[in-house]
Amino acid sequence: MNYATRVLLLGALAGVASTASAQQQDFSKVEIKVTKVSGNVYMLEGSGGNIAASVGDDGIVIVDDQFAPLADKIRAALKGLTTKPLRFVINTHYHFDHTGGNLPFNDATIVAHDNVRKRLATANVLGNGGSAMKMDQPANPKEALPVVTFSNDVTLHVNGEDIRALHAPSGHTDGDSIVFFPKSNVVHFGDDFVRYGFPFIDINGGGSSKGMIAALENAMTVLPKDVKVIPGHGALATLDDVRPFVTMLKETRAVVEKGVKAGKTLQQLQQEKVLAQWDKQYSGQFVSTDLFIETLYNELTGKKTAALVKH
Repeated sequence: MNYATRVLLLGALAGVASTASAQQQDFSKVEIKVTKVSGNVYMLEGSGGNIAASVGDDGIVIVDDQFAPLADKIRAALKGLTTKPLRFVINTHYHFDHTGGNLPFNDATIVAHDNVRKRLATANVLGNGGSAMKMDQPANPKEALPVVTFSNDVTLHVNGEDIRALHAPSGHTDGDSIVFFPKSNVVHFGDDFVRYGFPFIDINGGGSSKGMIAALENAMTVLPKDVKVIPGHGALATLDDVRPFVTMLKETRAVVEKGVKAGKTLQQLQQEKVLAQWDKQYSGQFVSTDLFIETLYNELTGKKTAALVKH
């Protein structure tokens, strides 16, 4: 897959419309928008996953880093906030619309879950367990790999914050982290919570709706009620925005599971439009209702492509 094609597909992975995806092949037109969230945490939007940035006397910590061609623009945006150096990069998962900047930002210490390093080091096929929704992600050079990894959680004591990266097993992928900034009262959910509609669940990469539900429900029980939420994609949010998203995941999963237990095929569930009541709010050009039915069906029936595909 050539670079232009990868960019086009990853525009789709980021949950944007197809026309915008084509435009995003020209990174020179992408602008980095900086928004103050709370305390010393900012959100940076450009192309790809949202970036959280903790800025203070100790330097800068960013969560996710979008695409490599945007690295200079991201650095310039950070310099607009402080002259302190970038010290740490935390990857919420392995997808390259969140980790593409690892290579140009490898002067900082890159931190991620164990499975993120394993997947970045190996060629993968991202997908929902079927043939309709998949794309290749080549192996990364060693310079782009996390140098600090963890199995359950890790805490960075930087800028007066005890920044906690907490593993969320088998959600969007098998290497997800939810990153909490307790002093600033901000959480970055990675792609376990997105605002572009039905989520992309990377079943090939160890993800599941069951794990995504558990991750979000567990987080909501321990996070402050007024925490500011940075989603993997989309506008700033609150837990009041996360709750209906979780409800949708639980209800749609239950509907498809009922059909599976009744012996219905994927095609029958799609033809019966079993998720029609969620169409208006959640169906999009990236993850359509039929694709989301397929995702849930593949998860519930155990139809998964090999988790790690080596070339």
